[in-house]
Amino acid sequence: MADPPSARLTIDLDALAHNHAVLRREAAGAEVAPVLKSDGYGLGAGPVARRLWAEGARSFFVARLAEGEALREALSPERPATIYVLDGMTDGAGALLRAAGLTPVLSSLPQVTAATAHASGAAGPWRVALSLDTGMNRQGLTPEEARAVVQSTDRLRGLDIALLISHLGSASEPDNPRNVRQLERFLEVRSLFPGARASLAASAGTFLGAHYRFDMVRPGIGLFGGGPLERPDDRLRAVATLTAPILDVRNLRAGDVVGYGESVRIEAPTRVAVVAAGYTDGVIRAAKAGGHAWFAGAPRRLLIVNMDILVIEIGDAEAAVGQPVELLGPNAPLDDLATAGGTVAHEILVRLSRRAERVYLGGA
Repeated sequence: MADPPSARLTIDLDALAHNHAVLRREAAGAEVAPVLKSDGYGLGAGPVARRLWAEGARSFFVARLAEGEALREALSPERPATIYVLDGMTDGAGALLRAAGLTPVLSSLPQVTAATAHASGAAGPWRVALSLDTGMNRQGLTPEEARAVVQSTDRLRGLDIALLISHLGSASEPDNPRNVRQLERFLEVRSLFPGARASLAASAGTFLGAHYRFDMVRPGIGLFGGGPLERPDDRLRAVATLTAPILDVRNLRAGDVVGYGESVRIEAPTRVAVVAAGYTDGVIRAAKAGGHAWFAGAPRRLLIVNMDILVIEIGDAEAAVGQPVELLGPNAPLDDLATAGGTVAHEILVRLSRRAERVYLGGA
């Protein structure tokens, strides 16, 4: 009995290791601390982190406390990584953070106060990080708040400020003056904490130059193949490849309408393939406006993306039911699909569905 049609997501951990090596070379001595938010950008934080550990990563960042707990368990006691939690000291999180050996990233005065209260009476100082707002206006202590914390006699009592972090808002635009403004603000506040390590750059920032790297860089999307300029970069390899089989091949006439409504009307006779994947599987519906899949050695225009199927033009290419179509991967780049869908590579990855069969290559 033949296997039923199914999309397949292949996660190439050897490609991940290659990208990690590229980022390490670019970081030029700064620690590379992978960001594995949202279950490793949707690709599985456990297997991704274990391979990155094998490649030398010793510090990781997650967003939620629960993500940190899960990552600690996935790494196991044999891999005693430092795991930073970007949500920081949320209500009731102190004991859970301590129990899992997680390092909170404190991003507000109330969080600093809560961490100090939790640290009181402990046998030794609690290792934490501080997030600084250098111009993104979403998280972090302002420069004024950072000064107030340092000048206070008790606000940091019981805390070991091991790391200062901030985040660049325009790093994918190297010539944007906002990058320089944020760097200057970061340097100003960093001088208040001479004993702490510093980290400003994420994926794109790693490529901005030595001034932005400090002691640590925090790549996320770059590890998975997203280019620093939000377009394909030949230095980085695709980690995720999504394929799906052809369900049907159809000949359409001029004037035929495809799918719902009448927005896609065929102008000349053409052949199309109906493919067993849709936006349930993570193919962004908006990508039909300019997106392409890869089939028979060439890019093929996406005509429609429905919940469970999509349709591509195939011209005169030989095609048969069951043949795979590459919807995302080395020949259908992550950044290209994101651009076609009016979004960013990060969203493409985290929307990949669990419905597709998952296959890991190169596990540690």
